[in-house]
Amino acid sequence: MRFRLHPLAAGLAVAFSSSAAWQSANAQSADVLSDIVIRASRPTNVPESTTLDPNGMASLRAATSDAASLLRDIPGVSIYGAGGVSGLPAIHGLADDRLRIKVDGMDMIASCPNHMNPPLSYLDASGITRLQVFAGISPVSVGGDSIGGTIIAETRPASFAGAGEGLLAKGEVGAFYRSNGGALGGNVALSFATENLNLSYTGATARAANYDAGDDFRSSATSGRLGRKVALDEVGSSAYKTRTHTLGFAIKGGDHLVEAKLGYQEVPYQLYPNQRMDMLDNEQKRFNLRYLGKFAWGGLEARAYHERVEHRMDFGPDKRFWYGTGSGGPAAPAGSPCAPLGMNCAAGMPMYTSSRNTGVTVKADVDLNERNLLRVGAEVQHYTLDDWWPPSGGMMWPGTFDNINDGERNRKAVFVEWEARPGALWTTLAGVRYERVESDAGPVNAYNNALAPATTLQPQFNARNRERRDNNWDATLLARHTPKPTFGLEFGLARKVRSPSLYERYTWFSRGMEMLMINWVGDGNGYIGDVRLDPEKAHTLSATFDWHADDRRWELKLTPYYTRVSDYIDAARCPIGLGGACTAANRTASGRFVYLQLANQSARLYGLDVSGRMPLASTSIGEFGLTGLVGYTNGRNRDTGDDLYNIMPLNAKLALTHKLGGWDNAIEVIAVKAKDDVSDVRNEIRTPGYGLVNLRAGYGWKQVRVDFGIENLFDRLYYLPLGGAYNGQGTTMTTGGASSPAWGVAVPGMGRSAYASVNVKF
Repeated sequence: MRFRLHPLAAGLAVAFSSSAAWQSANAQSADVLSDIVIRASRPTNVPESTTLDPNGMASLRAATSDAASLLRDIPGVSIYGAGGVSGLPAIHGLADDRLRIKVDGMDMIASCPNHMNPPLSYLDASGITRLQVFAGISPVSVGGDSIGGTIIAETRPASFAGAGEGLLAKGEVGAFYRSNGGALGGNVALSFATENLNLSYTGATARAANYDAGDDFRSSATSGRLGRKVALDEVGSSAYKTRTHTLGFAIKGGDHLVEAKLGYQEVPYQLYPNQRMDMLDNEQKRFNLRYLGKFAWGGLEARAYHERVEHRMDFGPDKRFWYGTGSGGPAAPAGSPCAPLGMNCAAGMPMYTSSRNTGVTVKADVDLNERNLLRVGAEVQHYTLDDWWPPSGGMMWPGTFDNINDGERNRKAVFVEWEARPGALWTTLAGVRYERVESDAGPVNAYNNALAPATTLQPQFNARNRERRDNNWDATLLARHTPKPTFGLEFGLARKVRSPSLYERYTWFSRGMEMLMINWVGDGNGYIGDVRLDPEKAHTLSATFDWHADDRRWELKLTPYYTRVSDYIDAARCPIGLGGACTAANRTASGRFVYLQLANQSARLYGLDVSGRMPLASTSIGEFGLTGLVGYTNGRNRDTGDDLYNIMPLNAKLALTHKLGGWDNAIEVIAVKAKDDVSDVRNEIRTPGYGLVNLRAGYGWKQVRVDFGIENLFDRLYYLPLGGAYNGQGTTMTTGGASSPAWGVAVPGMGRSAYASVNVKF
């Protein structure tokens, strides 16, 4: 097909051409080209997404082992604080279960009452080769069972030898060190391939001790201690250790590919400064089988996967519980013997979770003609969960506590999506998705069913109908208009629906100790679910204004958005009728940790993302430029007038960049406004504003890359706006007492940390 070279196509070609190709074209400028032939390719999908490739993630990997934090420079994305490798992404104020996060095409679910093992925690940052984010409005082909955006993470794809090349063997090895917390680790990747077969292995390990906060933090003043003595500036319960392995096999023939991956991750420990428990073992095994084929009519992809998770929580070295003789017996020093276990003797609180996750997906891209593409697909997911807490003495005696017994959450989905080019300046997308979500759970038991409130709640829960069936409809309508090569406008409207999780529906017991152990938002409060919860239904209106140079050397993007959610799952002070910790005093308490029940309410969120970049100067010592990012989100409960929990305050990031040959350097300034709009029902902790300076530098050869830098250059003390309440030390099973965590202290951020990494390809 022959046609004129459109200015926009020329601009995109310049923007994405490599310098080597440009120099080659200049060297051959003497050749006379009588004709230019361009093979048409379908335009970028609507809506536009943000994608990080290995080059975009190279400098970020050196500074973190948390895969979620690789998203920190993407407009609209913020990170809830959690364990050192288990950050929870939030998009426009919606986080965790409200997002769809796919790992190599698999839909993973956090199998923990504190969500210590979210989907991205199963990936090492060094093993991710592609991260794609649909912020706000997601196509129905990649959305579903979520009301926020979609995050797609992919590990290394299979590579094959060229024709006649024989056996292709290649690999990569890397290592890093970070001064704060003494974090260190390494990664390796090996691949052996012929033209049609590929065998690969990737592995990584990382570990760190507790990190230190910025200057002037005094941990001993914020929490009583019963256990290991923590240094004054040390953030208790922030250490971790993790090991990840993936074995891959692929076979290719013509336009068809079959790929299988076996994954295994072991986390011997990951401690949590904003949780009352720590993860002391987590094992995941996963199998992922994929088929990808190209046909005359389009493309077909099919996938089947299975995941098994075995998870254990208890108190780490900075959180110690010892229940001595008598009622509320005396505290004992760390490591004191406690035997035999019984009503007057307890030393810990073991909590176990076991889950199975099986899924099948099939989707096809059908080329109707040069201007129309049809996507269709179907998905099935079967998820089972058991969450039980064995007897360990004291109040946790004599039976096993069933938090969730025989839990099931099954999804069946179909979707159809139509992408069209109605004119040279327009691209449109329309899609509909239907999901059937069924959930259920079996009968439960308390540690002691004769103990109030178990005498009431346990028989009530077991007697009721716990099976729920939700029929959820999603719809998306978007359009992109490009009236000229230097400006584009994308706008759209979406309806998205998410069914409650098993923990939201089936956590059932109202005694304070058990409620405190259920808290995936990290605010230090206690939670109980509600079987009657309805699915959340969100309607989002969004637009993106994109001004840029012909060659994209400079660009400015503005994205305003508005979301209204009906049946939003928020929290309310638990009713007195539940008994236990749900007292009259709890209903009105302020300035302390409280006890809450999840409830359907109504919410609205709006905000603005601004991002841009521009060149400053091209000199003999390199090219200088600026990149910037500004984010603002406002969230409010429309029923109560309360602010929504954990909304990132106004924040900005500005970086002065420098490039010279293999050098890629930056000075980055981060500014965050004080978080004063907080959730009163949760007694959410306010955090002061702060500013940080980071330095980073990297140099790359053909086979070797070295990165180094300093985070928080001036060792500023600051508190994480999305980090939750500090529960890193003390006897965390209670909300009062000299050795219990004190309310009102947010988790401090990391102080100054120098880091270095090296990566070698061979």
